[in-house]
Amino acid sequence: MIDYENFDRSVQSYGKEGPFDHCVIENFFEADVAKALEAEMPTYDSDDWFFYNNSIEHKKTQNSWEKFPTTTYRAFAELQSPAMTDRLSALLGCPLYVDHGLHGGGWHIHGVGGNLNPHFDYSIHPKMKLERVLNIIIYMSSDLRPEHGGDLGLWEHDSEARQPGKLAKEIAPAFNRAVLFNTTQNSWHGMSKPLTVEDGIYRKSLAIYYLRDPAPDADIRGRALFAPRETQRDDEKVLETIRLRSNVNTSKDVYRTT
Repeated sequence: MIDYENFDRSVQSYGKEGPFDHCVIENFFEADVAKALEAEMPTYDSDDWFFYNNSIEHKKTQNSWEKFPTTTYRAFAELQSPAMTDRLSALLGCPLYVDHGLHGGGWHIHGVGGNLNPHFDYSIHPKMKLERVLNIIIYMSSDLRPEHGGDLGLWEHDSEARQPGKLAKEIAPAFNRAVLFNTTQNSWHGMSKPLTVEDGIYRKSLAIYYLRDPAPDADIRGRALFAPRETQRDDEKVLETIRLRSNVNTSKDVYRTT
């Protein structure tokens, strides 16, 4: 399902550029597999989605294996297989573990109004108590064009403000393009450009995360930590949403708060 020769060539560039360790992998899945994965994703209006709809994120997700059709099920199984985890463990120089529950992973889709503010991902898995260290995001929208936006942004870290600094890189969500990146290096990422699509065109992706034994200085953060966009820095409502969203006990109260 995965072109491992291509994968092995591509990850040689991992860590060669900033603002944190990452690499881009074109043609991640074999061509027929990628087409099948795109076709299997539910329609945007399906009841199968969980909707994050607030001032810092506007997206839909699904991570239940019971909802995955055959090719999608097999793809996530392959992404959790030793063929992948052995490679990634060697890349980082430490044992990596998978989360069979796909906490925070699975199918992701953005439509009209799609948004994802710069953020740090959760650090410590709520059940496994392991540290999240690597993300793989594979984009699955063959009809998405550069003019539609929705690029993945990678920001530098402003250590004094503990906020994103300069936008260092933008990666277009091209079909069957994967981005592998480290989440433990002050890794601010999100949607750098607004998604400007018409009805019927969506930013689709598969996402999976890998874990390690927590580092001695691991952040204990159990939820994503978002940052305001430039236009939101003085918006008290947005800042309160960010505060509540980052807390394990209150995040559930703001997922659908507009």
